[in-house]
Amino acid sequence: MQSKVFIIAEAGINHNGNLELAKQMIDVAKDLKVDAIKFQTGKSKNVISRFAPKAQYQIENTNNSQESQLEMDEKYDFQDDSVWPILKDYCDKKNILFLSSPFDFESIELLDKLGMQTFKIPSGEITNLPYLRKIGKLDKKIILSTGMSNLGEIETAISILTDAGTKRENITILHCNTEYPTPMQDVNLRAMQTIANAFHLPVGYSDHTQGIHIPIAAVAMGAKVIEKHFTLDKNMEGPDHKASLEPHELKEMIGCIREIEIALGNGIKQESKSEKENKKVVRKSIVANRAIKAGEVFSEENLYVKRPANGLSPMEWDNVIGKIAKKDFDEDECIEL
Repeated sequence: MQSKVFIIAEAGINHNGNLELAKQMIDVAKDLKVDAIKFQTGKSKNVISRFAPKAQYQIENTNNSQESQLEMDEKYDFQDDSVWPILKDYCDKKNILFLSSPFDFESIELLDKLGMQTFKIPSGEITNLPYLRKIGKLDKKIILSTGMSNLGEIETAISILTDAGTKRENITILHCNTEYPTPMQDVNLRAMQTIANAFHLPVGYSDHTQGIHIPIAAVAMGAKVIEKHFTLDKNMEGPDHKASLEPHELKEMIGCIREIEIALGNGIKQESKSEKENKKVVRKSIVANRAIKAGEVFSEENLYVKRPANGLSPMEWDNVIGKIAKKDFDEDECIEL
């Protein structure tokens, strides 16, 4: 990953299976200057069994407890592979990086043939050995989401990927919580730093909280990648819209992140360019506490410390005390030796 924070706008299935809506999302992402827009690729019948129930948040956000997860996914996601070259080409024309998380073997092959150079592995696949091995063999850059996992599962996934052929240095690990929206008490941002310390690889954060402040905090804590769901309208039908950002919110998040990465600086503690002039005004000098005549001994009674810093530094106090005044000094006049 590049040195600046890499921001992924997660379109996911918020296009609701509509190609034109997906293109509009690409337009918005490009206008907002994100680094990449990410979709999800996979034939629902290859990914979800007909017995799989919907997650609670999916039930709540679609107002349909009778519908299966498979039926929901078929309704909102693309089931025709022909859309992916179209979306990839559209991203290329717009000069924004196209990403998509594959959810089955066929999708891995499809995205590889499209020339996708970075593969985003979703949290649900971190324990899918044949899936990891197939992606690992491609020797591409990998962004690995780690929702629901522990350090041992992350370590195993990395080993599978590298044993299959992926270079370790090409892996970035994202801390993640897969609940939509994620409760604040379950975010556990410090786990991102635990991951960094454990694996010595670039880390980031895939966010499912409401609002923009948690991913901004993640950047301040060292995230190199931020992924955040977005939608054109939170009121649209579908499971993920309500936990996603609308364009104006995404714009604000990006602006804050870019300011934070500038504010993080180089880590060297020294006076900044903007505050150099403040030293003269804010720091202090040793001055006469009252009128002092030549020949008097400087003491704690006739000396004081006041602004501005255009005379002897107060750090010279011990060197001045006991010396003889060589001239007269008016009250508040800077002392000279």
